[in-house]
Amino acid sequence: MPISPEEVFETVSMTLDHHFDIRTVTLGVNLKDCMDRSISRLAGRIQKRLVEKGRLLNKFADATEYKYGIPITNRRIAVTPAALLLEPLPNNIKTAVKLAKALDAAAKKADIDFIGGFGAMVQKGTTATDKILIDAIPHALAETQRLCGFLNLASTAAGINMNAVERFGHILKDLAERTKNGIGCAKVAVFANVPEDNPFMAGAHHGIGEPDFSLNIGISGPGVVRNVVEQNQHCDLTELSEVIKRTVFKITRAGELIGREIAKLMKVDFGIVDISLASTTSAGDSVAEIVEAMGVKQMGLPGSTAALAMLMDAVKKGGAMASGNVGGLSGTFIPVSEDAGMIRAVKSGALNLQKLEALTSVCSVGLDMFAVPGDTPAEVLSAIIADELSIGVINNKTTGVRVIPVPGKKAGDIVHFGGLLGSAPVMKTPKVAAPDFIARKGRVPAPLNALRN
Repeated sequence: MPISPEEVFETVSMTLDHHFDIRTVTLGVNLKDCMDRSISRLAGRIQKRLVEKGRLLNKFADATEYKYGIPITNRRIAVTPAALLLEPLPNNIKTAVKLAKALDAAAKKADIDFIGGFGAMVQKGTTATDKILIDAIPHALAETQRLCGFLNLASTAAGINMNAVERFGHILKDLAERTKNGIGCAKVAVFANVPEDNPFMAGAHHGIGEPDFSLNIGISGPGVVRNVVEQNQHCDLTELSEVIKRTVFKITRAGELIGREIAKLMKVDFGIVDISLASTTSAGDSVAEIVEAMGVKQMGLPGSTAALAMLMDAVKKGGAMASGNVGGLSGTFIPVSEDAGMIRAVKSGALNLQKLEALTSVCSVGLDMFAVPGDTPAEVLSAIIADELSIGVINNKTTGVRVIPVPGKKAGDIVHFGGLLGSAPVMKTPKVAAPDFIARKGRVPAPLNALRN
């Protein structure tokens, strides 16, 4: 369906007045054909490919941004899961860290904001190489600047790998101690049912079912949606859903236009548009404020989950109506540190960890960018992760966790991460949760609804 000039001008108005932007253009890059038994040869091949493609991405993103007047906030690369690239190499942490540094150096040389893919698919079990990569995460992410990591610890088809869940609680504690304010933990996320074409960090990677290259777009329009909700204060919820749906239709069309243009210029496949509403700390650019504009007094109070569920449904319908290439996470992000309304809700006591988990049952991302006291035990972190992943497994949806145990901080303190990561009130967590349950390890079996054949 062609894009009309009227749509372009309307989108420019959204950009100027309501913080609409293309949150990220993410180039997926296959590196499987770079594999080698020598880490130096692997690093050389990787860097040559990523620097060349990264510079082209920046060049054509700049040109497209100038042509249409729509800001492109981040330029990113997602690569083949690193655990696959490590398989032929010596099985030790030192080698894994060398690969991490090679990826990070390529991103820096190409002037790419973030590079994702330092991770593994371990939902059913871990290979020897997977275990090395997991143990290397604290070293790799503490010693790099632009590298992000992920682990898929669960899926509806496989269940939950509790061996990996138990181990990851300790990995987080180690990583937090190695980085200022635990910021390294913001660069790694764990998932159930992770999508292969997610353009957003920290979970972005280029899945094994993807082509050699694909250009994926992540749009962002919380400010635009909040504005139209505020302009429709007297309509019923059915009508309000239609208003939101039409608005998301428009911003999705703009996102696809930008994505297809850059992909054409780069001579790569266009992948997907991720229609997730991604907050920033800018005034008015908040998912929580959309929920409040819908009539909930404050995010986290009764009614929040219902309002968020309706918002999610309207976003998905509007995006699917606009494009046949909707993918990635595609829903609504509710990161605590990156959303001014979420921050206020935690500070006031309206939103706690238990309610945040309930909200994730209807949103697309999970428990994202929330801070907890630095002395939170590893088993409590693992239990929080297990709870969240179980929501994804049982409901056949993507859920994830990005939690930051902040060394030296206690509940109620404020920690400043800076930039897009914002600031977070440290949320109260128990000092003991389910130590005997987590210590059992093993695998939580796949649910009955996995038997679909």
